[in-house]
Amino acid sequence: MSLRAGDWVEVRSKGEILRTLDKDGRLENLPFMPQMFQYCGRRFRVYKRAHKTCDTINFAGGRKLPGGIHLENLRCDGSAFGGCQAACLIFWKEAWLKPVDSASSGEVLPPPTKIAAGNGCTESDVLAATHAKTQPLSGGPRYACQATELLEATTRLPWWDVRQYFEDYASGNAGGWRLFVGFVYAAVFSCYHYMRRLGLTRLSVVLSWAYDKVQRLYGGVPFPRYRGSIPADRPVPTVKLDLQPGELIRVKSYEEILQTLDTDNRNRGLYFDAEMVPYCGQTFRVRSRVTTFVNEKTGLINRLRGPAVILEKVWCKARYSDCRMQCPRAIYPWWREGWLERVSDAPSDQRGHAQAAEAATRAHAASDT
Repeated sequence: MSLRAGDWVEVRSKGEILRTLDKDGRLENLPFMPQMFQYCGRRFRVYKRAHKTCDTINFAGGRKLPGGIHLENLRCDGSAFGGCQAACLIFWKEAWLKPVDSASSGEVLPPPTKIAAGNGCTESDVLAATHAKTQPLSGGPRYACQATELLEATTRLPWWDVRQYFEDYASGNAGGWRLFVGFVYAAVFSCYHYMRRLGLTRLSVVLSWAYDKVQRLYGGVPFPRYRGSIPADRPVPTVKLDLQPGELIRVKSYEEILQTLDTDNRNRGLYFDAEMVPYCGQTFRVRSRVTTFVNEKTGLINRLRGPAVILEKVWCKARYSDCRMQCPRAIYPWWREGWLERVSDAPSDQRGHAQAAEAATRAHAASDT
């Protein structure tokens, strides 16, 4: 089975899935998480084939994930992981899914040969596996989820391995034009990066200026790798809006946001990523607030220094990311309230901005490939 973006699948029954798992609730080291059971027997569309993903533990580039799939809108709710609010897109193995066309064919999934007979898994095992085997003496519990265990379930994928880009195209993850534009940007950024490393600062400024000029001609995104200017040891501007889910906001301009960032492009430790630049100046609704999350490196619950928010239908598209172009993981960026401004709640304004937000969402969805 080789699923493509847009295919319809049915999640296999609980019994079928449990037979694929080892006693730690994993298939090929990828955990099956307790909240995934609720989707058994239901049908969903494939968002993208997760044949690759990004390393958010050591930030060392791309990772290869055999048989990985992302389904549309199925994200972790954090209920089994201390109330983590990151809302990560769930990974599925093809072995846990079946195409809708074969849903009534009576097909039965045999247990993988690597799992010995009688060494199956129970639902209790899956629940127990949400806690890591080694626990700290204090400050715990330490959790084990798909994000914390991703290095165990994947292998390194160098950016120069061109086979991944052919699979991006063949799987329907990305269209030919999107791949071409990505390669053009990667070439520009590589030149910019090495110019600055070699001390050719003026040339790098000219290159980014030329890039912006061309982008303005076509209504494109400005060069997304500028940096803030506030010294790292100085306080940065803070804004408290107390935004709540459902509120309509406008993302400030890129120039305004740069004025809130230190030289590491952070505001109170929260990084403003290049993948956030395309959303500047657009209107969206607040999806949720973020204060608590599982640290993917340690498995421990961490709390943000000051709250942030997640915006509806605003996720990383991996178009400007070093060594992980076209990653399908669709991570939600977290936004400081100082990067946003509340939109008027007047009914007429709300309708207009809602329509604008919907139009922006459609445009981003259409350009996803």
